[in-house]
Amino acid sequence: MTVHLETEAVAGDSQPRRRRSFAAPAWLGLAPFFAFTGVALILPILFICWQAFVKTVPGEVHRDPATHQFVHSDQTMFTVDNVQNSLSGIQATSLWTSVELSAITALVGGVLGLLLAYAVVTSKGSALKQIVTTASAVTANFGGVPLAFLFIASLDANVGVVTVFLKDAFGISLLDSFGFKLPALAGITLVYLYFLIPLMVLVMMPALEGLKAQWAEAAENLGASKAQYWRWVAAPVVLPSFLGSLLLLFCSSFSAYATVYAINSSFPVVTIRIAAVLSGNVLSGQENLGAALALDMIAIVLPMTVIYQWLQRRTSRWLA
Repeated sequence: MTVHLETEAVAGDSQPRRRRSFAAPAWLGLAPFFAFTGVALILPILFICWQAFVKTVPGEVHRDPATHQFVHSDQTMFTVDNVQNSLSGIQATSLWTSVELSAITALVGGVLGLLLAYAVVTSKGSALKQIVTTASAVTANFGGVPLAFLFIASLDANVGVVTVFLKDAFGISLLDSFGFKLPALAGITLVYLYFLIPLMVLVMMPALEGLKAQWAEAAENLGASKAQYWRWVAAPVVLPSFLGSLLLLFCSSFSAYATVYAINSSFPVVTIRIAAVLSGNVLSGQENLGAALALDMIAIVLPMTVIYQWLQRRTSRWLA
């Protein structure tokens, strides 16, 4: 980027007009972005990494010369106890439950979302596509306490509208007949699918729309059946986008907090455990356990984010 500065000669001045130019660095325009990323993302991650490996312990007792009272001199030391504690006991159970819940919801939501996106893309009516796209955009961003209240009002074991209707009209009890409980793993999985399936539809529709009609025509002219076209042409093109979308759904479910907390505040997921630690519900000497749990989440999500970006680049080469 070159900035030109011009100075014109003043009336009566014998010196001619001079033109000066200087080149500003190209990265200067990205400085605000780098500053915001550093403050909002890099610094918190560095702080978490620091807190995860330090521990404050009380030192020796000594008399304060000013107040003449006996006080402890706290000492900060590097340790791996926080990380070890985050991988044992209830913390390990919460971490595993979060991974299990995220994997189930990502797989089920990914398959159902892919089928729904394919049905919309291949439909001949434009009205259906507009309705599904609009509804998906709304429901994919609908979460937190409002979503939890929606399902509690509908499927609660005692006062849920759907639960009471099924029991009064058909004598069917979701708990007795199917063992379904909203605060359990199956119930929370159903709640997560409410916003994960629409999210899958939104991210997969561009990939399915990018399949060129010439590819199907060329495969048909060469004698390939529809199944062979999907096996050898369409599936390899869509597969990177599908796998990347599964990772996106996994990370979205893995980091969710408000919805599951509003439904069951004691459900063993890592986000609720971090909130419990930050609120003071922790043993003495484990004040930085929340940072260690957050570091565990980063260690799981960061590789998936890198793989997701790599898969997206592979998809863009075919669907550009």
